[in-house]
Amino acid sequence: MATADLWFDPLCPFAWITSRWIREVEQVRDIDVQWHVMSLAYLNKDKDIPQEYREMLAGTERPVRVAIKIAQEHDNAKLGEWYTAVGTRHHNDGEELTRETVAASLADVDLPADLIEAWDDASLDDAVATSHHEGMDPVGDDVGTPTIHINGSAFFGPVLSKIPRGEEAGELWDGAVAVAKFPYFYELKRSRTGELDFS
Repeated sequence: MATADLWFDPLCPFAWITSRWIREVEQVRDIDVQWHVMSLAYLNKDKDIPQEYREMLAGTERPVRVAIKIAQEHDNAKLGEWYTAVGTRHHNDGEELTRETVAASLADVDLPADLIEAWDDASLDDAVATSHHEGMDPVGDDVGTPTIHINGSAFFGPVLSKIPRGEEAGELWDGAVAVAKFPYFYELKRSRTGELDFS
């Protein structure tokens, strides 16, 4: 069985689209999907980034703390269910990633309400960093999200502007598996055009 390990921050729209692609792939290919937590705030904390982007990232470590608490106390499938719930609220329905939205997303998937207490628990930041490094270090320093490990080979991407559905999703997965076989393959890239489509 092929494996897909996907690292996400609930904030990232590109990780969201890639994760929805993986959910489609599950319907048409025999794969084992595992969900993992990374943090855009942690990724960029020491980088030279525009001030407006740094301001946007302020406070975004809080939903990530909730994610890592779910990962610690519940099975991986439940973490994936919660990511679907919070991502749908944020990316599809336009809700901000507030404490209230994250609390509601816990209720959406029958997770304990007291998990929201992780929101302000900075003691979880070390666990976030550990999970983050497990996903990001094998890819390198000059990448962000989405980050996926395919059969153990780590990649940044695929970066998609819309979600492939059905067999189209499977065909893209087949191509990703094919390039993952080659340890000397590193990158295919072109400039992204068009708007993001979460439909």
